[in-house]
Amino acid sequence: MWLHLDELEEKKELFEHFRFVCDPGQSLIRIDRFLIDRLQDTSRTKIKDAADAGCIMVNDNPAKASYKVKPGDVIVIMLTFPRKEFELIPEDIPLDVVYEDDTLLVINKKPGMVVHPAHGNYTGTLIHALAWRYRELEMFTKEDIRAGLVHRIDKDTSGLLVIAKTEKAKTHLGKQFYNKTSHRIYQALVWGIPKVGEGTITGSIGRNPKNRQVMTVFPDDSQGKKAITHYKILEDLGYISLIECRLETGRTHQIRAHMKYIGHPLFNDSDYGGNVILKGTTFTKYKQFIENCFRILPRQALHAKELGFIHPETREWMQFNSELPEDISEVIRKWRVYLAGRTQEL
Repeated sequence: MWLHLDELEEKKELFEHFRFVCDPGQSLIRIDRFLIDRLQDTSRTKIKDAADAGCIMVNDNPAKASYKVKPGDVIVIMLTFPRKEFELIPEDIPLDVVYEDDTLLVINKKPGMVVHPAHGNYTGTLIHALAWRYRELEMFTKEDIRAGLVHRIDKDTSGLLVIAKTEKAKTHLGKQFYNKTSHRIYQALVWGIPKVGEGTITGSIGRNPKNRQVMTVFPDDSQGKKAITHYKILEDLGYISLIECRLETGRTHQIRAHMKYIGHPLFNDSDYGGNVILKGTTFTKYKQFIENCFRILPRQALHAKELGFIHPETREWMQFNSELPEDISEVIRKWRVYLAGRTQEL
């Protein structure tokens, strides 16, 4: 992805690889800090090298690594080789369609499906399925790896997604998500019982400096992006709890990072430390019980349950609800039985 310094110094022609437009509320931070939060597998040293070589442009002018970004800035990263074209081959992958019309569709995504192609996931994604299903529609014939996507959920998160079938619908829906007028409710199993039954988690989220594959919560807005999650306990299951989360913002891994931040990682979330026993007893039977639950639910226990938005054409409010998938439901049933048995023993 990035060049060595000698390659940069010998550059003859540059090609655009990345483009970012700063949000209206963007705080004044150094461009190297801004970029490291948005690019995987890189470092400040590489960003500085690229800036020193004139490969980072702001509003069509070369920028140094110390430049402070401002709202509305257009940041472009140029490299000496053309961006590799991705060949998107449509695949006949079944989709659980909840609603569909000429403008949009809502699907209930199964866990394990990646939303769009990226490093390590070049086939079998939702985009591949859409390219097959809508191969007669112009939007899905351009090999755009984000065609129709308005928002995303993680590979191992299940639940509702709205997908646009026209550029007009994509723009209209995108503005609703950006302006926080859409409605999104998630349900999750987390370790422990939050002390406050209902509350709000506020903390900027950005990539972890030591592990670029996961996100972390920073104490202020100088790093990462502002994120707000409202949560409520739905059921106390002894050592874990079923919670509801309403997103006010939509950052990468927001619920997963926020719940870890307050000391309650998602059940079996391997990226955020929830795949080990964090609460409970030291009894062997309890350990076996947890291991059995992990086998039933081999992913983070997170489901996008409710989704609401204004229809781009009819301007009517639309709201959808999906049932918890069987893996999460079965684990909840097992915990209820375990909790009942523990209560009887007392």
